[in-house]
Amino acid sequence: MNNPLEIFLLSLVPTFEGRYAIVYGIGRGYPLWETLLAASLGVLLLSLTLPAVLPYIDRLMLWLEGTSLGRVARLYLHYVERVRGKASPYVERWGFLGLTVFVAIPLPGTGVWTGALAAYLLGIDLKRTIPALVFGGLLSMLITLLPSLGLWG
Repeated sequence: MNNPLEIFLLSLVPTFEGRYAIVYGIGRGYPLWETLLAASLGVLLLSLTLPAVLPYIDRLMLWLEGTSLGRVARLYLHYVERVRGKASPYVERWGFLGLTVFVAIPLPGTGVWTGALAAYLLGIDLKRTIPALVFGGLLSMLITLLPSLGLWG
């Protein structure tokens, strides 16, 4: 597979996202600037599309709840409740900055996917959500990039 395409696709995977796609690319010896660009494009794509798509995912899960795939819907709803519990202390207290920091923390259960879901659940408007997801996603990449290059940590 083409190196930038591989990094880009990995940057779209929930919880992996751009932050770990960079570490993967550096570990594989891919060119740094191509790796950064591909991962950044993934973060931007997620940040711009997820907030618009989440209401439709909710509708789909509500519909699935009454079908033989109701278990999938219940798993999703369980995940939604976990996200609400994890993100609300950050977002309710600090607003835009809290959402940005929540997305930037490079740990499983945070990131652009979870941040977008938290913003949706907590009713944050798109004008604040999208910049918080972009800044948080890029900051998360920086936090994981520096130790990967031996510059921090």
